Amino acid sequence: MARDGKKTKYIMVQGTMSGAGKSLIVAGLLRVFAKDGFRAAPFKSQNMALNSYVTAEGLEMGRAQVMQAEAAGIKPTVSMNPILLKPVDDVGSQVIINGHPIGNMKAAEYFEYKKSLVPVIKDAIGKLSDEYDIIVIEGAGSPAEINLKENDIVNMGMAAMVDAPVLLVGDIDRGGVFAQLYGTTELLEAGEKKRIRGLLINKFRGDKGLLVSGVQMIEEKTDIPVVGVLPFIDIRIDDEDSMSIAGNGAVDAAVDIAVIRLPHISNYTDINVFMEYEGVGVRFVDTVSDLGSPDMIIIPGTKSTIADTKWLKEAGFFDEIRRFSDAGGTLFGICGGYQMLGNLIEDPDFAETGGTAEGLGLLPLYTTLSKDKVTRQVTGHFGKVSGILQALSGMAYTGYEIHMGKSAVQDACEPFTDDESGVCGGNVFGTYVHGIFDDGEIATVILKAIAKDENKIRRGGVRSHAAYKERQYDILADMIRKNSDMDKIYEIAGIKR
Repeated sequence: MARDGKKTKYIMVQGTMSGAGKSLIVAGLLRVFAKDGFRAAPFKSQNMALNSYVTAEGLEMGRAQVMQAEAAGIKPTVSMNPILLKPVDDVGSQVIINGHPIGNMKAAEYFEYKKSLVPVIKDAIGKLSDEYDIIVIEGAGSPAEINLKENDIVNMGMAAMVDAPVLLVGDIDRGGVFAQLYGTTELLEAGEKKRIRGLLINKFRGDKGLLVSGVQMIEEKTDIPVVGVLPFIDIRIDDEDSMSIAGNGAVDAAVDIAVIRLPHISNYTDINVFMEYEGVGVRFVDTVSDLGSPDMIIIPGTKSTIADTKWLKEAGFFDEIRRFSDAGGTLFGICGGYQMLGNLIEDPDFAETGGTAEGLGLLPLYTTLSKDKVTRQVTGHFGKVSGILQALSGMAYTGYEIHMGKSAVQDACEPFTDDESGVCGGNVFGTYVHGIFDDGEIATVILKAIAKDENKIRRGGVRSHAAYKERQYDILADMIRKNSDMDKIYEIAGIKR
């Protein structure tokens, strides 16, 4: 695998557990490499996440690798994430290969099937190797999950495919970081342990001087150097999965936004842009008692629309959301949340779980799910919007659609977005378009329209969502440089500077 006669270099980031910070560390390293003049790309052979993205070619991939590609300053492609698993229930997932869904599989079925995917993985990373100098590979979960090691394709099995050295990340914020690092290395086979060339302690708070004796001992016990102690950092970059969903903690905000935390919530990054603003509070709520009296409620996307619609009703949200709407509150539904705003959702072909679910009845929609999946990037303009958000009328937007099924409008209704991708009525707005708030002044227009005091709404010194993310990536890269031994990391990757 070579690019213009040069051998592509690999370095892999694995973790002691899920949520150790692998995705952000990969992004930070990519940003550092890119700033140092290298063409660098992310890679994750298999991603399990509900937070996905659609490429320009209409192919679906994990959003974490999209975020990492942005950090590297390159265009995301499905070669960076050839296998995506989207859980549909507790024991099964939709399997997406090279951007195309091939069906749902139970865990045991996929465990056997994944052996056949090694050529897919090798082909994908081979395409990247033809184009990039450095590929930073992300693992999944922990390499010491000994019950899953057979035919592994995402941790040490992946490292072996391209002979990649590994950095192992432990999360000190959860406690027991030295036990994490030592236990993980000791559960590995000798050849696997030899691949681990550096240890990283992540999410540290406090005086690093207090870690010195622990660092020395873990280096002695593992015979692996600690190449960085990374501080806990408050940074807003797209997260990979719902484990890390959190609001911005704003209090006494000029705008209070409540986002319903659905059991199978997906693409909740649609909300991230609102958290960039001073004077805006974003809360994720999963009980009616926490709903309070927000200025806006957002029902986000979901991988299991019928199941989550039934949950919404059983949890008592139906009555509260209807009362909120009747009182003039601003209500948004995105993708699955849009379908929930309608009258009925049917699943005759068992695209999800089959059956039907009564919707909120706030928009005249009837949705029929099907196994044909829509995945496309879109551009368009808002329609003639009336009411509190009339300033959106005619504004341009971009985004992407990921959904299974179509929604038919039964009665006269105002178009909200182009191409039959959304409608609105009064103070209720729905669309299939993910990322619709991100471009231009769309979020600003919405926030100022519903704010108690629009003068308190400020964007925090950046002019756009894209500019905000660029600044976050720079902050992340600076943190990596300051708190890790980049000379040693370059040496581990086999790169001379």
